[in-house]
Amino acid sequence: MEPLLHQLGQRLIRCAHRTLICRKYTHGNGNGADHPSTGSSHTTPVLLVSRLYQPANLREVGQESRQAGEMTCKSQRLMQQAGLIHPSNPGCYYYLPATVRAMEKLVRLIDQEMQGIGGQKLDMPSLCSAELWRSSERWDLMGKELFRLQDRHGVDYCLGPTHEEAVTTLVAHQASLSYRQLPILLYQITRKFRDEPKPRFGLLRGREFYMKDMYSFDVSEEAARHTYDSVCQAYGRLFSRLGLRCLRVQADAGNIGGTLSHEFQLPADIGEDRLLVCGGCSFAANEETLAPGETDCPRCPAGPLAESKGIEVGHTFYLGAKYSRVFNATFSNHQNRPVVSEMGCYGLGVTRILAAAVEVMSTEEAIRWPGLLAPYQVCVVPPKKGSKGSEEGAAQTEGLVHALQGGLPRLRGEVVLDDRTQMTIGRRLKDAVRLGYPYVVVVGQGAQEETPRFEVICQQTDETMFLSKDQLVDLLGRVETV
Repeated sequence: MEPLLHQLGQRLIRCAHRTLICRKYTHGNGNGADHPSTGSSHTTPVLLVSRLYQPANLREVGQESRQAGEMTCKSQRLMQQAGLIHPSNPGCYYYLPATVRAMEKLVRLIDQEMQGIGGQKLDMPSLCSAELWRSSERWDLMGKELFRLQDRHGVDYCLGPTHEEAVTTLVAHQASLSYRQLPILLYQITRKFRDEPKPRFGLLRGREFYMKDMYSFDVSEEAARHTYDSVCQAYGRLFSRLGLRCLRVQADAGNIGGTLSHEFQLPADIGEDRLLVCGGCSFAANEETLAPGETDCPRCPAGPLAESKGIEVGHTFYLGAKYSRVFNATFSNHQNRPVVSEMGCYGLGVTRILAAAVEVMSTEEAIRWPGLLAPYQVCVVPPKKGSKGSEEGAAQTEGLVHALQGGLPRLRGEVVLDDRTQMTIGRRLKDAVRLGYPYVVVVGQGAQEETPRFEVICQQTDETMFLSKDQLVDLLGRVETV
C-alpha cells in the first residue's frame, strides 16, 4: 500500500506542476513578455497555438471564390487559408498577427540595410497637400491613381502613393544646409495608397499597402550616382539574406521621372512584368524599355534575350534636379553659394515582398517562408491527450520547451506549443506543415526511449531527423533570427 501511495503522491505532484506551467503559458500575453504575476525577469511564457488568433482555421478557402475568379494566385489563397490575411475592401486587407510578426522582421532587416549605408528613418504625413503635387505637375499626371479628398474648408489633398514632393519640401526648409552634410538619405516605412482600377493577387497588387521609400540628396551627379549604386547593392544584400533570387533590370522611370531607373524583380509565372534576360552577361531589362521586337543583347553577342515574367518588389530612380529645382532644395557649396541638390528615390514593396516570397517559395498546399521572416521558428507538437505514453510525453515536452526558451536566447518568443492535445498528432502536424514553421518538433514514441528522441521536420529542406534533446538544442542554436 505504501509504495502505491508514494507513487500516487508523486503523480499528483507532477500533475500540479504541469497545471501551474499550463496556467502560466495560457495567461501569458503571447509576445515574449514576463508573466505579470511572477515578478520574474527570467520567465518567458510559452506561446500556445490555441491562443493564436488565426480565424480561418486552415479551412479550404474558396472553391466558390476560385470559380468566381477571385483567388487568382497561390500566395493569396495560401495566406487567406492560413488565417494570415483577411479581405476587407477591394484591394485592402486585414494583416493578422502572424503576418504582422513576419512584416516586423522584414522591417528590421530593411532598417539594418538602409541604416548600414547612412539612411535615417523618419515618418511623413499620409495626407498630402494638392498644392505640392500641382507644383510638381503630378496632380494631373497621376490621374485617377490618386485617392483625392477635400477637407471641410474645400482644400484638396491626396493620400500619398509616394513622397517626393513632401520630402523635398522638408529638406528645402533647412536653409542652412551645407555640402559637408551631404549626402542625406531619408527613408520611411509606411502605408501607401493607390487607386488600382483592378486590384488582384492579394497583397501583390492592392490599394493600400506598406512600402519603404528612401530619398537621397547629393552635391553632384557623380555623388548621386554613387549613392544610387550603394542603395542597389544594399537591395541585393537584402534579397540575398532572404534567400530570394532577385533580378536587377533596366526599367522605365514612369511618372516618378529621372534619367536612370532599375526594377528589382522576382521571377514568377504570376508576374505581371515581362522581362528580357541575357544568358551571357548580367543584362536584364523590362520589355517596355527596349525597342519593339528587339531580341539581341545590347551589351554582348551571346545571342537572343530570353523572356520571363517577374514580380516587381523594388524600384530605384536617379531623379537629378527634377524635384529639388521645383521646391528649391539647395545646399551651400564650398564657396558658400546655393546649389540645387541632386536627388534619387528608392522604393521597396514591404507587403509585396512578403506575398511574393510566399508565391515563389511555397508548394501548392503549404506555405514556405524565407527563414528570417517566418512568424515563428519552431512548433512543438506533444502527444494526444490520453494516448499511450502521453503523460511521459507531456513531461518531455515541458523539458524541451524550457530548454529551447531558456537556453537559446534567440528563440525566445519564437517557439509555439501546439497544446490542442484533443487532436491527433497527425492532424496538428498537417496544420504545422501548411503554416510553414521552419522547424516542427514532434514528441512521439521516440520520446519514451531510454535516450529520448524527437522527430524534427526541417521544412525548408524537406528533411526529417530523429534527434536527442541535446542534438536538437544544438541544431536550433544555429538558427538565425532578426
